[in-house]
Amino acid sequence: MAKGGDGGRKPEAYDDELGEAVARAQSGDEAAFSTAYQLVQPPLLRFLRGMVGEDAEDVASDAWLEIARDLSRFRGDGAGFRAWTATIARHRALDHLRRLKSRPRPAHLEHDDLVGLPGHQDTASEAFERLSTERALALIYTLPRQQAEAVLLQTVIGLDGPSVARVMGKRPGAVRSAVHRGLKRLARQLSVPSSEHVTNSDSRPLGDAR
Repeated sequence: MAKGGDGGRKPEAYDDELGEAVARAQSGDEAAFSTAYQLVQPPLLRFLRGMVGEDAEDVASDAWLEIARDLSRFRGDGAGFRAWTATIARHRALDHLRRLKSRPRPAHLEHDDLVGLPGHQDTASEAFERLSTERALALIYTLPRQQAEAVLLQTVIGLDGPSVARVMGKRPGAVRSAVHRGLKRLARQLSVPSSEHVTNSDSRPLGDAR
């Protein structure tokens, strides 16, 4: 049984298994589609929580209906499937936000939650290893939308820079800049002095258009 993205390994570690499962699923193997779902769903759901908050499961369900419907049109390997499903999920999330005309609420983190976290030279992936998932996501929620999306796609979905750019419909250089600014901002938050609290007073949740 596939363990999926919660098994302690990065999503890209499952790409060979995922690619094989997708190929079998395209031939009508329902068990193989279930395997692909189990591998992709956990990180995809975390990404969607960054987009739509508590509505993530509903949006994920809509996305998987579209994924199942259009599966025969997909061409690519496991990494390509992760990017393709992330693109569909992102579109459904943006549609959802437009319908609701609302934005997810970022969580407030107290400084005590951040004690002992990586310094400003560490990467977002290393930060995820030191933080619980919910705390890490809550911190990313405070970034401006494009920075948060880029960081989530890279660290949660496990996409490389060019794939993130394709999913977001941006130039690779713009995505690299967004990731760099996002990680730099996270580093400042992670190293906040002990007398201060981390809040979202100067930040916008991921759903903000800016």
